[in-house]
Formats: sequence, C-alpha cells, structure tokens
Amino acid sequence: MNKRITSVLSILAISFSLPVCAQQNILQKDSIAMIKSFHVSMPALPVLPAFKKDTLNIKTLNAKGDGQFLNTVIINKAIAQISASGGGVVLIPGGVWLTGPLEMKSNVNLHLNRDAIVLFTKDKDQYHLTEGDYEGHRAVRNESPIYGENLENVAITGRGVIDGNGDVWRSVKKSKLTPDQWNDLLQYGGILSENKQTWYPSASYLKGNNTKDAGYIQSGKSLSDYTGMKDFFRPNLLVLKNCKNVLLENATFQNSPAWCLHLLMCENLSIKEVNIKNPAYAQNGDGMDIESCKNVLIEGNTLTCGDDGICIKSGRDAFGRERGMPTENVIVRGNVVYHAHGGFVIGSEMSGGANNIFVYDNSFMGTENGLRFKTTRGRGGIVSNIYISNIFMKDIQSDAILFDMYYMATSSAVKGVKIKQYPVTVATPQFKNFKISNVVCVGANRGIFVRGLPEMNIQDISFKNITLEAKQGVDIEEAKNIKIENLHLNVSDKNSLVKILNGQQLQFDGLSSDNNVAQIFSVDGSKSNHIDVANVHVDHAASKVQLLNGTAASSINFN
Repeated sequence: MNKRITSVLSILAISFSLPVCAQQNILQKDSIAMIKSFHVSMPALPVLPAFKKDTLNIKTLNAKGDGQFLNTVIINKAIAQISASGGGVVLIPGGVWLTGPLEMKSNVNLHLNRDAIVLFTKDKDQYHLTEGDYEGHRAVRNESPIYGENLENVAITGRGVIDGNGDVWRSVKKSKLTPDQWNDLLQYGGILSENKQTWYPSASYLKGNNTKDAGYIQSGKSLSDYTGMKDFFRPNLLVLKNCKNVLLENATFQNSPAWCLHLLMCENLSIKEVNIKNPAYAQNGDGMDIESCKNVLIEGNTLTCGDDGICIKSGRDAFGRERGMPTENVIVRGNVVYHAHGGFVIGSEMSGGANNIFVYDNSFMGTENGLRFKTTRGRGGIVSNIYISNIFMKDIQSDAILFDMYYMATSSAVKGVKIKQYPVTVATPQFKNFKISNVVCVGANRGIFVRGLPEMNIQDISFKNITLEAKQGVDIEEAKNIKIENLHLNVSDKNSLVKILNGQQLQFDGLSSDNNVAQIFSVDGSKSNHIDVANVHVDHAASKVQLLNGTAASSINFN
C-alpha cells in the first residue's frame, strides 16, 4: 500500500483505539479548525425539544406485545392522550408491538425500550391513500407508518427497533438476490414480469408501475381514482412535515417500504446515533432524506441502505422552485455509511437550493459513491457554500467524489452525442463554492469526477489534501475555477492521471503519484484554457500532457 495512505490510516487506527468521546473530540477539533480556515462560521446547533416527565406505558391501555394483536388504536390513543395533557413520554416496553400507522403529536417523546420492536403490519388495507410528498413533488401515497405534520417538540428515542415490513411493498429484481432469496420470495405469491426477472407484490402494484406518472395527482381527480394502483404508492417509513424542534435518537429504523426517514420543511432537527438498516436490494431505500429543512444536526448515525445514505434535498423542478425553501444550516458529523448509492449526497431534487452545509468526520465503506452531488437540466436551484473535511472511505464501487449535472441523462461527452448548449434559465441548476479537504479513499473505480453543463459549468470548487487509491484518477468536464492542492493518486490505469474536457481556470498545486502512466494530463475541448500546474511529482509518466482534437498547447501551463 502507498506509504502516504499507510501513514494516514495508522493515525486513524491510533485515534480509534481511544474512547468514543475522545475520538469525536479529537476529530471534531481538527475538522472545525480546518473549516475555520475557510473563513466561515459554522451554524449553531439546533434547539432540542423539551418534554414533561409524565410517562404513559402503552401496557396500561391494554396493548399486547405478542406480535399478533393489532395495537394501532391503543398506541395512537396514548400519543394523543399525552399530547392533550401537556406532553410527556409514551413508553413502548419490551415486546413485539404489531401496529398500523401511528400519528405523532406535539410535545410527545415516543420512547422504545431496548427490547421493544414496533412492527408495522403487512395488511396494506390499514394504510389509507393520502396526498403526500415524494421525490420533491406532491404525490399519491399510502399513509406512512409514522407521520406527523405541523408539530412542535416531538421525538422518537430509545434503543428499540422500528420495522416497516417493507418487503411486502417493494418490487425486486432477480439480479439483486441470491438464488435462495429469490426462491423464498416466490413463495409469497406476487407477479413476475414477462421476462421473469422482476417480482411485483401484486397486480395493483404492477398496474401502477406500468402507468406513466402514476404518482402525480392529476387535475380533476380524487384519491379514489387511484385505488386500483394502491399498492404501488409505497410509503416512507417516517415522515415529519413542517415540524419544529425534532429529535430522533438511538432507535433503529429498518426495512422501510421506500425512504426510511423523510424530514420535510422542518426546523431545529437533530438525528443522533440512530441505526438505519435497509436491505441492499431495497428499491428507493434511502436512509435519510432531509428536504427543505433549516438548522439540522446529523451526528453519530450508522446506515446501510438500498439507495442514498444521508441525502439533502429541497424539492423537484418547478414545484421545488415555487416552494423556494432551501435546506440550510446543516452539520453532518461522525456518521458511518456502509452500503448505499452515496454516502453523503445532495440532489438530485435540489430545486429549492442548499447552502451553508458542513460535513466532517464521516466514513463510507462499500458505498457506490462516496461524496455524491447530482442534478440535471430542468431542476434549477443553487447549491453553494458546502464545506467538507475529514472524509475517510474504503471500497467505493464507483466514484469517491462525484459532481454530476447529467443525472439520469446523456452527457455530451459520450462518443457520438453532439454537444448542445442550452439557454440559461431558472431551470438551469448550479453547483458552486464547495470546499473539500482531508479526504482519504482506499479503493474506488475513480477518484474524482466533475461533470458540468456547457451552459452552466460547475465552478468555484477547491480540493485540498486528498489521497486516493483508485483504478482511475481525476476526470473534469465543463468546469471552471477549480483548485486542487496536495492531491496524491495511486491508480492502476496506465492512461492519463487527470483528464480535462473544456476546463477553464483550473489550478493544480502539488500533484503526486508513483504509478506508471502514459501522461499526467489529457486535455480536450476548445474551451479548455488557463490550466496552471505547479509542484508535480510524477516520475513515471511517458509525457506530461496529451492534447486532443487540436486543443491549443497554450491551454495548459507547467510552472
């Protein structure tokens, strides 16, 4: 292994041998110092909810924890009763508490003892169709297992487990399962696709799957018009909308039908030391989606997901722009993400914008991407003032750091696709002013990928003190004012360390690698210019630069 990577990991191993509180204090102190060097101030921590000590044990209302009795009415009664009396704690003791949807109320802390399992029923008739929110727009949904709206002082705490029974809701591709898992799934009935490669829970689900824009609420229609597709509208496990002073702490949230935690338009939100567990094959099985929220702390959580891990959103396309509520003043620290499409993610529904976000002391292992920032034409929205430090990654399947403005679209960089520059409008998204420092990744397909639009480059991005072990190095397309300091690459690809297409005002100061490569830089595109390179330590390159398709030699300057 490269000496530099070994040294960094040795330091981390020493710190990880310390008590947890000491680890966090050392790393946070280092990261906060680095962020202050960016000449910015971190946001204050969110206000925590406060509760009376009054406690109501659901057993006193004759709830039964035998996994057979349906406790929906009793648990909802307990929540309403505590809220009406001025607030307090609803206690879920040890047991398996079968229930339908639960509605949270103001001034209530739903507390689960360590040996408590809240298990949501497989009976979909218990979940009524409702008008909800999904992927950034108003949508037909089934009631979420846990939901609340327009609340103040609300919490779910304790070390118990909340299980959404998501397997009865989701479709699954055969390729996502082992042979034994697939055979077990077929025992539940359901319907197979024509090619026998996808399992659907029911005919109702399949009808929705085959109906264009099934989830959108069409003008002139009521919810009753969607009953024939009811199973298709999978709920998120927990949805809290327009709430203030929210705390989720210690509990395990698992097996969600769609997204696990969806916090929408909330203010003063703390998610601390929760466990989120979704199967790797869980379709849309995001860990947590923080949408149009303000004053947020995400700290010390552990996630394994079927889709993105920790994800920042703010609405989709025109709907998100009209709402006009960015996600802002966010601290994301001390989290571990295992399987996920992205460890920390912004987008792709970011049309209301995102800003003033601080991400540090996090580790990602086995995720598809590490840091993932995604959008596409039509979204609009501005994502800016993002500060990231102390990110440690291992076994990343695709890109360690990804900026992509062609999410779910075809880039003009693809061979045979004509480059097209569109007019800049309110629907043109923007990524700018990101500062990323102190990143280590051991194992990835590619180290850094930055891909902007011809009409709206990704711009004003700085990378500092980055060590990446990957198959490929750096790929930058349609980007402007990018500064990379102290980048070490350990790559197996023998081609270019750094590929540039239409890159403008790029600065490289301190680039090193011990690998044999054909060239250090490959530069393409008529717009490539003002690429300045200094302090290069690459001794095993056949040449410094390859200029493609008539790119001018003056586009790159070695100092």
